[in-house]
Amino acid sequence: MRLLFSCLFLISFFNVFSQEEKPEIKPVVKIDSLYREDQFYVSVTYNLLADAPEGIKRDKFSAGISAGFLRDMPINKKRTFAIAAGLGLTYQNYFQNLTISKDGSGALIYGVNDYNEFVSNRFRQYLVDVPIEFRWRNSTYESYKFWRIYTGLKFSYVISSRSVLDDGENTYKINNNPDVNKFQYGAYISAGYNTWNIYFYYGLNPLFKDVKTVLGEDVKMKTMSLGLIFYIL
Repeated sequence: MRLLFSCLFLISFFNVFSQEEKPEIKPVVKIDSLYREDQFYVSVTYNLLADAPEGIKRDKFSAGISAGFLRDMPINKKRTFAIAAGLGLTYQNYFQNLTISKDGSGALIYGVNDYNEFVSNRFRQYLVDVPIEFRWRNSTYESYKFWRIYTGLKFSYVISSRSVLDDGENTYKINNNPDVNKFQYGAYISAGYNTWNIYFYYGLNPLFKDVKTVLGEDVKMKTMSLGLIFYIL
């Protein structure tokens, strides 16, 4: 009998031991306290001209598109303020009535013509951009949706330009016009929430160097862009 009771006791002990619950091990979630924001950008804009000679008018939709990379460098502990610098490319297209043609000697002639005096007229340029901006946002490491205001300067170098004028009798194609300012710079601001952000750029130096129209007016017009900019992590 003693042997029987001893066996029953041991069986009960092992049964209780085998049913003991093991503690659940939960994965450790690592908080990224060194997160950065908005590394890539794409903008789509409507191009305008400021300080243009009298009589300059726009025709059709003058579009522009930019894309590039920005290095985000937070400057406070909460990482809501930052400085960013980057590199990008811009395409700008302008439809307007400032015409560029050539005389018999090949010299460039700038005129302001009515739209009924030519068939088509356009100017476009491609630029390499170096934006430098100051950033504010109310982001956290947990949220990708936040308010932002970014402002700064953009320095650009024209790698290619082309104007095409069809006056009905002749077509003037001018590539890499030497009168175009190769180095252009301006101020900009972008603001918005999450994906949608408005964007405004104002050129601080003229599009062309010291040139005049056939009527003797200075061509000191500057570029402006208004549109949307999208940021991608």
